[in-house]
Amino acid sequence: MTDHVGPGHAAGAPHDEPVLADRAAEVAWSRTLWDVVSAEHAGPLGLERWAHDELRWGLFGIPESRLRVLGDRQPLDLAGLDVLELGAGPAYVGAHLVRAGARVTALDLSGAQLAVAAAARAAHDVRLALLQADAEALPLTASSFDLVVTEHGVGAWCDPVRWLPEAARVLRPGGRLVMLTTSPLVAWCVPAEGGPAGTALLRGPADVARVRWPGGGVEFHPSHAAWVSAFARHGFVVEALHELPGSHPVAAEGSHGYDDYYAIAEPAWAARWPVEDLWVLRRR
Repeated sequence: MTDHVGPGHAAGAPHDEPVLADRAAEVAWSRTLWDVVSAEHAGPLGLERWAHDELRWGLFGIPESRLRVLGDRQPLDLAGLDVLELGAGPAYVGAHLVRAGARVTALDLSGAQLAVAAAARAAHDVRLALLQADAEALPLTASSFDLVVTEHGVGAWCDPVRWLPEAARVLRPGGRLVMLTTSPLVAWCVPAEGGPAGTALLRGPADVARVRWPGGGVEFHPSHAAWVSAFARHGFVVEALHELPGSHPVAAEGSHGYDDYYAIAEPAWAARWPVEDLWVLRRR
């Protein structure tokens, strides 16, 4: 799952957003939203990413071989690891990790997203477990995974007060959490009527820690300081933060390139300021 429906304002968002009285209603709304988005956008892009030669991170397809957030061995070797992908969407991240030798469970809230993943799984003959569930209440045994990974799956769409302790619970001691989410700087610079991000600060950290964008449901964009505090509170140690593209080329050769659906920030903007944060954490 990707989180660009908020700042980017997906064209296919359901109409007449309800007044959301509680978190359960918000989660139900997110499921409806992503069922729609999957058919119009996320499904086709996810299928494209299944066919990539290696795992590529984020909007601009930065190769894992360049970032090496999952290990220094090249090609990537995750043999014997139990991996959970949260907010998996079409599960292309999980597919690449299976190819690297891991046993992967790909979890998503949206049945439509998982249907795309199931079709891709059959087409590519990849042994990948699929599970429809809420990342804020995982139906999984404690200490059952070595790695939890999410590429725009839960970072912005799930409440960190709820999903972070769940991720910590299912990780084994010493296990890693790798999370890609939108940089808070983008949320601070997106106009009220929709993206892309501009060059002026339009709101502050408190305004987007929890925010409802028109037509985009509820999102969570904590500041870096808030993220670090939350990680520490739930037993995580920060090993690295990659700001993408930032110090990296905007588009990697052979990547999917820039897609209009992800119009949260233009390439020229992204060349100057980070669009995405890729966190690498270890559970104590």
